Amino acid sequence: MFLETIDEHNFYKAIMGLYLGFAILWIIGVFKSTYLKLAIITNIIFMLGLGSGRVLSLLFDGVPTLGYVFGTVAELFLGIYGIWVLKRVAP
Repeated sequence: MFLETIDEHNFYKAIMGLYLGFAILWIIGVFKSTYLKLAIITNIIFMLGLGSGRVLSLLFDGVPTLGYVFGTVAELFLGIYGIWVLKRVAP
C-alpha cells in the first residue's frame, strides 16, 4: 500500500486512532469493573465486524495470504468468545 495524498494519510491515521481508542476502553474495562460490560460488548462488535469484513473479502476477492486467514479466524474466535464471556459476566 502506497499512500500518496494527505487525505489518504489522514484517513489511515483516523482509523489508527479508532483502534487505539477502543484498545484504551478495553484496558479500562480490565481494571474498572463498571466498564467491563461495555468493553466486552464493544470488543464483540469490533472483532465480529472485522472478521465479517474479512470473510466477505475472502468470498469476493479470493483467499489471502496465511497471515490474513489466521487474522480472520482469530477475529471471529475473539468475537464469539466475547459473546460467551458476556453471557457469563452479565447479570
